[in-house]
Parts: sequence; structure tokens; C-alpha cells
Amino acid sequence: MSPALSLARSARPWAAALLGAAALLTAMQARAALHVEESTELAAPPEKVWALVGQFGSLAWHPVVAETRTDGADPNRPGCQRTITTRDGARLVEALQDYRADERLLSYRIVESPLPVSGYRSTLRVLPAPGGSRVVWSSDFERDPAAAGVSDEQAREIVAGIYRSGFEGLRGALGAPR
Repeated sequence: MSPALSLARSARPWAAALLGAAALLTAMQARAALHVEESTELAAPPEKVWALVGQFGSLAWHPVVAETRTDGADPNRPGCQRTITTRDGARLVEALQDYRADERLLSYRIVESPLPVSGYRSTLRVLPAPGGSRVVWSSDFERDPAAAGVSDEQAREIVAGIYRSGFEGLRGALGAPR
């Protein structure tokens, strides 16, 4: 057997594995995560804004939220779950993934919700900005395939609307329009 033929035969399993990986990557890209990022600037200093938004166990500043309950004694400990009840009676359960008070950052994921999304992971950050703070709320998720009639763009807009409504609530709670 020639060296070239021997090399070609030994490369077949690798070629098949590479083709399989390429097909998997293509399938994953077809279901690529959707991304939403909204931000706002506030006249309040970052410490004051963080004192409000940095409490995973309380969303009293969000105008859509009627009640927030947590399952643990320390609501800012990763793993803690909060149950949110909205003013219209919807219920969401979210789990804290990361909490860094020194960086004014918290990340969480949705465990269950009526939103047309799946695999939802979100980060809320408070950053210094000239004359106050910049709050950045972002997320990555997929449109829930069971949400018939909801497009990717509609799913993005639903999430973005939740963030923008929250920013309006923050402005009201801080008395610091900007």
C-alpha cells in the first residue's frame, strides 16, 4: 500500500468527525441565541443605584412587579431563587448565577416563566458615568419553539420592553430623571 493511500485511509475517521462537528455547529448556528442589551443613564451615583438594583430579592423598583419572594436567607448568594409575581398575576422563577457587589454586577437565569423564551440568561450592571450612573441590562436566549406565532424579533422586543419599563421605574424610585 502506498504511503498516500495509507494516510488517506487513516484520515477517514478524522474527516468524518470534522464533518460531523461542522454539521453540529451549523445546526447550533441555526438556533443561535438572541441578544438584547438596553442601557440608561441616571443622575444618581452608582452606589445609590446599586443599593436599589443590587438586591436580587427585591424588584420593588420595577413597575410591573407586584411581589418578589426568595427561597433563601441570603438573596444575593448564587443559587438563590426568586419568585416574581407581576401586577397582572404572571409568575416567573429566576435563579441567581453570579453576584459581584464590588463590580456592581449580578447575573441570573429564568427557571420558569410565561415569556416566549428559553435558555434565558441575563446580566444587570451599574457603571459609573459622567454625572451619575449607567445601568446596562443584557440577555441571551432563544425564542421558545412552543411559542407559536412569536418571531425572534417579537421575543427580543418583549424582553427589551421589560428592561425599558424597569429603567423608568428606576428613574421614579431614585427621583433622578435623566
